[in-house]
Amino acid sequence: MRIYNTLSGRKEDFVAGDPIKIYVCGITPYSECHIGHAMSYILFDVIRRYLEFCGRRVKYVQNFTDIDDKIIARANQSGISTQELAEGFIAEYFTDMDSLNIERADVYPRATEEIPKIIDVIAGLIEKGHAYQAGGDVYFLVKSFAEYGKLSHRSLSDIMSGAICEEKVEKKHAMDFALWKAAKPGEPWWDSPWGPGRPGWHIECSAMSLKYLGDTIDIHGGGQDLIFPHHENEIAQSEAFAGVSPFVKYWLHNGLLQLGDEKMSKSLGNLITVREALEHSSSDAIRLFVLSSHYRSPLTYSEEGLEAAERGVERLRLAAHRQCGDGTPAPEATMYRQHFTEAMDDDFNTAQTIASLFDLASEINRSADEGHSTEEAQSVLRELAAVLGFSLESRKPTVDISSSIVELAGQFGINVGTDEPQREASDIIELLIEKRNEYRQTREWALADKIRTQLAALGIILEDTSGGTTWRHK
Repeated sequence: MRIYNTLSGRKEDFVAGDPIKIYVCGITPYSECHIGHAMSYILFDVIRRYLEFCGRRVKYVQNFTDIDDKIIARANQSGISTQELAEGFIAEYFTDMDSLNIERADVYPRATEEIPKIIDVIAGLIEKGHAYQAGGDVYFLVKSFAEYGKLSHRSLSDIMSGAICEEKVEKKHAMDFALWKAAKPGEPWWDSPWGPGRPGWHIECSAMSLKYLGDTIDIHGGGQDLIFPHHENEIAQSEAFAGVSPFVKYWLHNGLLQLGDEKMSKSLGNLITVREALEHSSSDAIRLFVLSSHYRSPLTYSEEGLEAAERGVERLRLAAHRQCGDGTPAPEATMYRQHFTEAMDDDFNTAQTIASLFDLASEINRSADEGHSTEEAQSVLRELAAVLGFSLESRKPTVDISSSIVELAGQFGINVGTDEPQREASDIIELLIEKRNEYRQTREWALADKIRTQLAALGIILEDTSGGTTWRHK
């Protein structure tokens, strides 16, 4: 296995311990999770799944930055405590990630619960001459760490030339960054040797990774926007404190999700939340959309792309559940498994693994058409899809969906109320198809499309053929 290391700027052989230690930067819970968050956590979820598929043990840690300026501002605006605000959005985070079939981390440390370790690391940095107190604040002395800038591949002078620095008279160098911030009126604070205050952003991740994963970890992940200053500062703090290099063996950074020409972010306000995306797309489609590009590449969000992904997932699902033929031989599945693993071993190239899944699906369909047995190949397809976090199980309407179909029928004047004999959901779907055909004949395309769209949202797919319209479950 070879993976691209941001630190070296090239692909390297992957050599890791047991268990493989992974730390991924988590959210700042001051608003809803957006689809850009989903992109990053889907990608690292797949990396973890694949390593475990290969028989490796993994310890996966992901933090919550549950105290910072944005949380304080939002809490004050909402008239609630920072803890209440953060807890609410953390709960929403878990709901969103569960909906996307993202496996839970082994540990979710929170900055506010790790204050003793944070203070311990800051005190150690001061003692070793890498940090200094200025009033009630504590700063990291960047000039004390000779390799500062090695992750972003820039010298301190280069960084200075393009940086917007926080100018404070008490700082020894313009690039020195806060490890501890003195308390301000109306803000939460904790006791420390330097007075009441709260931790800076960068120090919390160093403290948490050191506490839960040790002085050296195998993989540290996050978006490319975190390379500088966050991850650069993590390296400086962690290696200066522990006296051990490297702090991280392999730095993996995913490309950013774009909406048009701009990065999708909370600060820019150009967000599509996870819940908004799930209103129109299945979790499998969102995963397929994300994984169809290489993790280091930028990805542009589009409804068209998600619709294509929805069709792609359905194609895989149909292949996985086609009626097997009775003949022989079965399609050769070993070759597709090999293509899958070769692609993943080459810097987690999910775009190529997706291609191998569709090639296998095509082979299953061809073999089934010829009457061959496809059972083994279908088993492999489902197994490999699970590594990418897809569910290819058949879906049947539930009681809730049936009641929703009744409600939908009522919107189009189809009476299936209690004054008529109880109808099956399938009968109501057929009535809706008849209504849709009427709209198409009268060229009322918007209403016809509305029936198709709302049935699709309930997991019912319509297919127009030369012999008429048929339907099936997703």
